[in-house]
Amino acid sequence: MDWLSEYKKRLISADEAAKLVKSGDWVEYGFGINCARDFDEALAKRKDELTDVKIRCDIGCYQHFTAEADPEGNHFIWNSWHVSGQDKKFIGKNLYYIPMKFHENPMMTRKDCAPDDVSVIQVTPMDKHGYFNFGGSSVNGWAAMETAKIRILEVNNNMPRCLGGNQENVHVTQVDYIIESKNEPIATIGSSEPSDVEVKIAEYIIERLFDGNCIQLGIGGTPNAVGKMVAASDLKDLGVHTEMYVDAYLEMFKAGKITGACKNIDRYKQVYSFAMGSQELYDYIDDNAGLASYSVDYTNSPVVIAQIDNFVSINACIEVDLFGQVCAETVGTRHISGTGGQLDFVEGAYKSKGGQSFICLPSTIEIKGQVTSRIKPVLSPGAIVTDPRTATHMLVTEYGIANMKGKSTWERAEALVNIAHPKFRDQLIKEAETMNIWRKSNKLEGTGAINF
Repeated sequence: MDWLSEYKKRLISADEAAKLVKSGDWVEYGFGINCARDFDEALAKRKDELTDVKIRCDIGCYQHFTAEADPEGNHFIWNSWHVSGQDKKFIGKNLYYIPMKFHENPMMTRKDCAPDDVSVIQVTPMDKHGYFNFGGSSVNGWAAMETAKIRILEVNNNMPRCLGGNQENVHVTQVDYIIESKNEPIATIGSSEPSDVEVKIAEYIIERLFDGNCIQLGIGGTPNAVGKMVAASDLKDLGVHTEMYVDAYLEMFKAGKITGACKNIDRYKQVYSFAMGSQELYDYIDDNAGLASYSVDYTNSPVVIAQIDNFVSINACIEVDLFGQVCAETVGTRHISGTGGQLDFVEGAYKSKGGQSFICLPSTIEIKGQVTSRIKPVLSPGAIVTDPRTATHMLVTEYGIANMKGKSTWERAEALVNIAHPKFRDQLIKEAETMNIWRKSNKLEGTGAINF
């Protein structure tokens, strides 16, 4: 077949593609580094011609031209599955969050969301068989395209080709239009050095890891510190099954720690749904047969995760209360990120044979010169519960690990007070007494690491 002729028939400019959008339309952009860029820039030029165009995205990594062109949100309004990167500039102004459990994203796209009028995804160039690759993200590309009236691809020669997996490719005959982009660099993110507190938290987790663990790392300093420590450790035959593939995995692989030999499913493969990190990371995942890119309803399915023995999930949060409720997405009512896949992995890892789920947080935070405890009697007013107390497994601060599973309310309070900063323990006890979750027999264990 002459796929090149099919390609040329669908080829249009970004400006021509933007003219396909009508007032009132829903437009979906690709996830993360696959977010449409040139199309959005072209669409912004049509601001005065359009009203109430609703854009859906997830971790939009590139400049939001339409949001910048319309700060009042009269012409373009953004809706984000997870607020991060460029999204944070507009949250509460002309960008709003869509609550979700990440593994349900494709299902929600197909079942509950307003159908897309236009779907635009940044992809790799077409191969000799007529296929484009979603590159750095197979999260929900096909779900968005299945529900869209008009399917558009934005080709970027810099996009890594990521082997799968499932739903990582789309054929030229399955799309309506193709844009050849300006080939801007793919968005990168740095990995900051962990603080001394984050290193201490990571040390407690490292003590619980063993050969053959399958590891999921979330976003944050502590997961990054764990990855670096693993790379420097004697651990071996580790596996990878994660939503987000980051530079820490590359470090572990280069150190010879990752083989996937002990995985129950996808043995020998590093499984992920999207990648974000350095250019070195993108070069590594490009055309790498040792990795498998899957849609997020596979990587984040608690049922799938539970099938992998000795699964370890490591994530971070903002605050936790004495009942074991975890907030990882807001500071009070101020939106910071989103639920993402944290709850998916908390539940899946706990159900894994030999599985462990860790939620990490420094015991304190300093705001405007005032130090406060991140472990609170109850969550701050307006704080969103990311992980309900029924799901939370192990919470970790620089003072140790508190296991919530199988614990009554007074046991939970005791365990959490023991990993709080010593400065705030007495006050937490008083609050626990007021809330009737502190018994006279409760004990306080000093300032060392307490493991329950």
